[in-house]
Amino acid sequence: MAFIASSYALFTVFDNYYTAIFFGLVWGLLIFNLDRFIVSTIKKTDHKWKEVWQATPRIILAIIIAVVISKPLELKIFEKEIDQVLLTQKNNLTLANKNLIANQYSPEINSLQTEINQLKQEIDTKETETNALYETYIAEAEGRKGTKLIGKGPVYKEKREKHDAALTELQNLKTENKAKITEKENQISTLTNLQNEQISTSQPIIDGFDGLMARINALEELPWLPSFFIFLLFLAIETSPIFAKIIAPRSEYDLKLQDIENSVKVWVTQKEHQRSKILSTDTAINEAIYNELAEEEELYNYKKQKAREIMQLQADAFYKSQKNMI
Repeated sequence: MAFIASSYALFTVFDNYYTAIFFGLVWGLLIFNLDRFIVSTIKKTDHKWKEVWQATPRIILAIIIAVVISKPLELKIFEKEIDQVLLTQKNNLTLANKNLIANQYSPEINSLQTEINQLKQEIDTKETETNALYETYIAEAEGRKGTKLIGKGPVYKEKREKHDAALTELQNLKTENKAKITEKENQISTLTNLQNEQISTSQPIIDGFDGLMARINALEELPWLPSFFIFLLFLAIETSPIFAKIIAPRSEYDLKLQDIENSVKVWVTQKEHQRSKILSTDTAINEAIYNELAEEEELYNYKKQKAREIMQLQADAFYKSQKNMI
């Protein structure tokens, strides 16, 4: 179970089957040895509370192992539900990303669009003014307004000249404003392309938002009761051998184990006592021997001779060094 759980968890990280299986196997062997160590190191005694106290750290370790094993398997069991949560989160992130990027370009784009609308409004205003002048001199010619004389008199010519001047101004204004509008529309198009390019560049990051931590966070948004029962299942699997060993009476195995441990303990104690006796005996013998040798005249004369030779060699060496300095 530890192998399967860790392999799946590592696959969500590395996205590689061989890497996930290799490290999953290492983790499985580690959990296997830890479980074996936890159960095998609980020793049966005649005191139940002592056994419980002895098993407490192992129970805590078993709980940690249960959490580590159950969490990746929960991710796999609720994979479809997690994918739905992640899809919602990705959509929200996509919208938020688009709004964030749009906020960077919208003020400038809106400003340019406002300027375009103003330029168009100037053309419309001038065109309305020109059309009004056209209507005025036509009505003068038809005798409907002004002097109400039919024909093209002086007043008609005056109004016609105003209209022609306004029409010329309108044409010039259209030419100038259309050039400005085209320039600003090109700027808007450039900004829009930059905005779309930035959205396209950041979208793969959002699409890849399905790693291990993202899945764990998505799992926490699901109802907690199913995950809790799965955790209890693995907790029971991890701790049941410990409780079974605590509850079980002392068996033949426990008695033989205690006998072997006591035998080893007595044997080690005997060896330590024996080494201590050997050391004290050897020390006493060495003292007696060296005390006896200290009183021998032959050994005294021999060491005296060697000391005399060393002092002579030192004197000769000192004489040579002084001679060389002079």
